[in-house]
This record gives sequence, C-alpha cells and structure tokens, in this order.
Amino acid sequence: MHLSPDAIVFWQLGVVKLNATIVYTWVLMGVLTVGSILITRRLSRGLKRSRWQNLLEIIVTTLEEQIKEVGLRQPRKYLGFLGTLFLFVALSALCTVFPGFEPPTSSLSTTAALALCVFVAVPLFGIEGRGLGRYLKSYMEPTIIMLPFNLISEASRTLALAVRLFGNMMSGTMIIGILLTITPFVFPIVMTMLGLLTGMVQAYIFFILATVYIAAATQVSKPESETEPQP
Repeated sequence: MHLSPDAIVFWQLGVVKLNATIVYTWVLMGVLTVGSILITRRLSRGLKRSRWQNLLEIIVTTLEEQIKEVGLRQPRKYLGFLGTLFLFVALSALCTVFPGFEPPTSSLSTTAALALCVFVAVPLFGIEGRGLGRYLKSYMEPTIIMLPFNLISEASRTLALAVRLFGNMMSGTMIIGILLTITPFVFPIVMTMLGLLTGMVQAYIFFILATVYIAAATQVSKPESETEPQP
C-alpha cells in the first residue's frame, strides 16, 4: 500500500521522475478535455437532446446556481474556473473504482497546486471586479492595523485548502487499502462506495470555498449615497 501516488514511479532519469501523480493528473485532464469536446460538438437547442447533453446542462445549471447563491452576480463569468476545479476533484474521486488507479488528489503536490490556482485567481478576479486600488485597499479595512492579519489570512486559507483536500482524500484511500488486506471483499466495496460519496463532498466543499473567496474579493460595497436613509 502506498501512502501517496508520488511513491509510484513509472520512469526515472536522474532526478527527473515520472510518478503516478503526474501520469494520472494528465489522464484526468485528457478525459475532461476529450469528454468536453465530444459532448459539446453536437449540441441541440430543440426538445430532442442526447443524454450527455442533458447531463452537461444539469451540471452547468447546478454549478451556476451554487455560484449565484454564494453572492457572485455573473456566475457564467466564473463558471469556467470553478467548474473545472469541481470536475477535476470529482472525477479524481470517481475514478477510484478502477483497479490500480491512484487519485492524484491524494498527493499533497496536487492539492497544493489546486490551492495555488485559487490563491492566484482570487486577486485576479478581485482586481477585475473592484479595480486595483480598491482591491488593495480592502486589505487595510477597517484599519491599517489589519493589513498583516489579512495577508496571513490569505496564506493560511490557501494552506488549509491544500491540506484539507489532501488529508480527506488520502485517508479514504488508506482505509480502503487496509480493509482490503484484513477483511473480505464485501465490506471494502461498501467502503469504496462511501469513499466515492466522500470524494464528491470534498469536490463540492473545495468548489464552494473557492467561490466564497472569489465572492469576498469581488464584493463591492455600496457608496454612502446609495445606502438607505436611517429613519
């Protein structure tokens, strides 16, 4: 049993290694890319639609509603980034049903990369939505004393995103591996199904947290002239 897919090395030349984390990450990206091309190449606007198109519309509509409920006014603007994060983490969990597949999200390097994507995207969306000056000023609100605390918060929540996803995904994989060695096959199958549910929940949590961070960065406070007068 491997604690991380990083320990599975397929090819090595000196210090350059091709491990399972890299291989399965590119496999998932390939599946998502090819799948999106195949599903969207013949989209129908009529009443008669394929099952794959119906599934795609359900996913897109659900994600848009979740983004809107968090507080982002233009969900389609953020759907590409946030939807890709959700689908990658969810597909990584779903593919664990295939024998020999090691989810790349059970490697800290992968979850750290996903968290860094959010870390970079938050200020980019924030600057686009609020402007550079107003976004940088938000780090000093309500007073300049909060500047170091807000900067620490940015770093700590990125670390929390990476470690939370890594810990939950790795622990599920380890539990299933241990049960396969000490119990019959029926119980591990049940645990595998529970692991799939846990993986989907983790994908949803990661998606929601990323959405909340972007919503906080892009939130524009109303000018005083637009606030309702006090009675």
